[in-house]
Order: sequence, then C-alpha cells, then structure tokens
Amino acid sequence: MEIELIEKTIDFVKKSLEHGERGHDWWHIQRVYTNAKSIMENESADRMIVFLASLLHDIADAKFHDGDETIGPRIAQEFLTKNNVSKKTIDHVIAIIENMSYKSSLGQVTFKSIEMDIVQDADRLDAIGAIGIARAFHYGGYKNREIYNPTIPPQLDMSKEEYKKNEGPTINHFYEKLLLLKNKINTETGKKMADDRHQFMVGFLEEFYKEVKE
Repeated sequence: MEIELIEKTIDFVKKSLEHGERGHDWWHIQRVYTNAKSIMENESADRMIVFLASLLHDIADAKFHDGDETIGPRIAQEFLTKNNVSKKTIDHVIAIIENMSYKSSLGQVTFKSIEMDIVQDADRLDAIGAIGIARAFHYGGYKNREIYNPTIPPQLDMSKEEYKKNEGPTINHFYEKLLLLKNKINTETGKKMADDRHQFMVGFLEEFYKEVKE
C-alpha cells in the first residue's frame, strides 16, 4: 500500500510539474526526495509523512501562482484525500507544506515537527552548493533579473513581504538567503551535508568577484 501510494504520488508530481519552471520541476523534487531519504537514515521520524511532504512540497509554488500560498496545500490535500490517506497524515503533510519554505520562516511559523525539519533540510540542501547556484541563476534569468549590479546592495533582514517582493540581482540572493541556509539546517545529518555545499558557494563568489575586477 505504501509503495503504491508513493508511486502514484511520483506520477502525479511528474505530470503536474511537466511544464513548470525548471528550477522547481520534477528533478528538483527528486533531489529533495533523495536528500530526505539520506537524512532519514540517521533520524527517527514517520517515513510516509516525510516522503509525501518531500514529493508534494512544491506541487504549486506560490511564486508561480501570483503569490497565492493556498494553492499548493489545496492541491496536495485533494490528491491525498482522493487516495484515501488518513486525515492525521494529510493534516501533518499539509502543515509541513504551509510552513517549510524560507519565506515562511521570515514570518510566523505555526507548526514544527521532526518530519518538517527533515523535509525542510532536504529542500534547503537543494538551494545551496553547485545545484543551488545553478537554480539561482536559472530563476534570475526566468525573471529577467540582473546577474550583478554593484550599485544595488543586498537587502538584509527582510520581512516575509519584503522578501516576496524583492527583485534584486541574483548575486544579492546569495547574501539574502543562500549563504544563510547553512546555519538554518535543523538536523545533524543535514548540517554535515550542508558544509561542503556552503563552502562551494563561498569559493564561487570569491572567483566571481575576482573575475569582475579583472
């Protein structure tokens, strides 16, 4: 039953994100799912909740739906209900989806669990390192943002609403989010996984500024 549900969820997510922005497509979901499974090897949590939340967490990202943060949780809930998942599991998965994003952490987080810690870490790991750099510049291009503009400083300590409206250069995003994620990882396993990825970004920025000055 569990294997069948996971397979149905994977198929549903693949089809739903087939034409989505490529930094938040099925391959992003697969990496988050894989990260979550790796973290789960050393953490005690409800595997089904972790797996379902990992697979469904970006089923309808608000930034691609005019900022509407209710669409993703609603689609996930409808899918899980249709597949006869227990109300307790559905409620937990939806709570994770509603509270796990970085922008949510800038506002009032209304839910916390070890399962959310794991899924959140898995997602944040995909936002840093080589993959994180690639995704950041892809999204910047998708939004036609400047790569770098030394006259526009990073906006630090933004509120949730300020973060959602921010349209600064992609390099600024490293200081506004990506370099901050290492210290926001929840699990010990996730922290170990984050170290090398964080250092890769630091090295990338050092090389970037060196080339800018040449």
